[in-house]
Amino acid sequence: MLRFTAPAEVKGVALLVVNHRDRASDQWMWTPAINRERRIAIQDRATRFFGTDFSFEDLEERDTDQYEYKLLTEESLGGSLCWKIESTPRKKSQYTHSYVWVRKDTYTIAQIENFNKTQLIRRVKYTDVRNINGIWTAHQIEMHDLRRESRTVLKLEKLQYNLPMKEENFTVQALRRES
Repeated sequence: MLRFTAPAEVKGVALLVVNHRDRASDQWMWTPAINRERRIAIQDRATRFFGTDFSFEDLEERDTDQYEYKLLTEESLGGSLCWKIESTPRKKSQYTHSYVWVRKDTYTIAQIENFNKTQLIRRVKYTDVRNINGIWTAHQIEMHDLRRESRTVLKLEKLQYNLPMKEENFTVQALRRES
């Protein structure tokens, strides 16, 4: 469940993503301005989320079992030594493959380049990496849409791990509730 607090045009919007091992995830979005939720169809996952440079698919959790991987090389990126890995989806995706840079020191993603055939479509950079309860986490995610030459920055301001959670907090009905 993602809840957006700023800027004003997306404040209160919530996105629920339910991942499945054997098929594509289910997604629902709550829009307070029209006081309703709607399901995001699989064919709409490549569309931009509220005019940002993130697509609905980009906001999903990457289930590692739904990709094939190939270690390509080691490279330095942003001053950190990284593994460069090719990732190819086993499920329907707007991307034919991606290059993923994983930092060797924290095992966090530093960058992803997403391709459609040979064309680089989007580049995601993960910065401001902090250790929260033993879990290294990027607090700034910058999406660059290379076709449109535009960027969107997502900043995580409130992040907590290992809290007790109730299953009913992750339902379509819970989308309507304020955080």
